Amino acid sequence: MTFWGAVASALALAAGTTHVLASRREARANRSHPPTGQFVVVNGLRLHAEVTGEGDQTVVLIHGSSGNLRDFTHGLTPVLAERYRVIAVDRPGLGWSDAAPEGELLETQARLIQAVAEHFGARKPIVLGQSYGGAVALCWATLMPDRLSAVVPVSAVTHPWETGLGAYYTLLSSAPGQWAVIPMITAFVPKARVQAEIDKIFEPQPAPEGYADHFGTDFTIRRAPLRMNARQRRQLLWQIEALAERYDEITVPIELVHGDADPIVSPRIHSERLAAQHPEARLTTLPGIGHMPHHVSIPEVVAAIDRAALRAGLHGGKK
Repeated sequence: MTFWGAVASALALAAGTTHVLASRREARANRSHPPTGQFVVVNGLRLHAEVTGEGDQTVVLIHGSSGNLRDFTHGLTPVLAERYRVIAVDRPGLGWSDAAPEGELLETQARLIQAVAEHFGARKPIVLGQSYGGAVALCWATLMPDRLSAVVPVSAVTHPWETGLGAYYTLLSSAPGQWAVIPMITAFVPKARVQAEIDKIFEPQPAPEGYADHFGTDFTIRRAPLRMNARQRRQLLWQIEALAERYDEITVPIELVHGDADPIVSPRIHSERLAAQHPEARLTTLPGIGHMPHHVSIPEVVAAIDRAALRAGLHGGKK
């Protein structure tokens, strides 16, 4: 065997081993974190949603990057379900939802999630989006203002930023990252490392007890969701640049919630700018709170939803 033949054989063996180990880990994650809700078929795609509560008004929950609907069901959904009907949705390509053609686009995601909500009879729900999900919610409010009653962006990405994509997502969204690096993450990154990244997302607060197990450390690093998440992040900035120019098309109440200690999405770059820009936008700033107020400041988030409902004039009748 030639030198290059030996190299090719070694690479093929390494790739095969990585594939086997990644597949085994994904199979275990799928068994430990099965679907908790229902599948709705929209445009030939199966989208996963969990519906709870019996309230007269409906709240749709849209999760952030690297996430799934379990991010909400650990703490927020049970509280909201005491007074609202709640629809938590896996964004296309994440959690248990199928990936969509052009699933990197905010508009694609917003329209698909709106169709899921309408499937469950929610013609004009209150829409809460957290982080990246806040951008999806604002896109929904911009493009379809007649198909929601209010929008509640929490720690939301709303405006362009100057720090770029960053090395991690630059690599993972590239061709080598998509087809070589991501399988290695799935196969070899230890749970402790994923837990450490979760802890960073919650800083300066600690992650709630049991959150990582509920959310699923291995479930979050499966290959397909990692690939979709990286592509969505790569395509976000230019879409936000365009979306921010259209916020005047939003005609429903906007109730922003943002921690002033958020190290991931700066309130000064994002929520504060939207609050200053739009006459219907009201900002609740949470002192000392980081990126995850829907876990560590649940009463304040619920209060923002209640204000949104009041401002939207929701006084009975399923919306």
